[in-house]
Amino acid sequence: MPRVYISSVIEAPAAKVWERVRDFNGLPRWHPRIRDSRIENGEPADRVGCVRDFHLQNGDRIREKLLGLSDFDMFCTYAILESPMPLTDYVATLRLTPITDGDRTFVEWSAEFDCAEADAQGLVTGIGNDVFQSGFDALKRQMMG
Repeated sequence: MPRVYISSVIEAPAAKVWERVRDFNGLPRWHPRIRDSRIENGEPADRVGCVRDFHLQNGDRIREKLLGLSDFDMFCTYAILESPMPLTDYVATLRLTPITDGDRTFVEWSAEFDCAEADAQGLVTGIGNDVFQSGFDALKRQMMG
């Protein structure tokens, strides 16, 4: 089972970063690769079990289900329901941890999934760089402003 893990440090307080990423429907507001997003059936974006339906900038459509959300532990876990990527059983977690030295934030984004062995390395690299790291880079720029 391939695993993706990317971590970084954002020069902003964890509460401020969490405020930005907590909204399960809020990807277009902070992630540059996301064009639009909506929560199906009008459910609240913080209700475990809600489904977000979004489009990437290239038009690809992805549906994801919120599996867990904790304001206390500052994490959200979700699963991909539909995606153009050749993978199954994708579960990811975005987690924030306060760094008390300098009031910064340690951010981690990880995922595990199943796929054909021939696709594994490309998916790990693509998700790690194009989704997770590009999201962190965008957050860093936004938190500086």
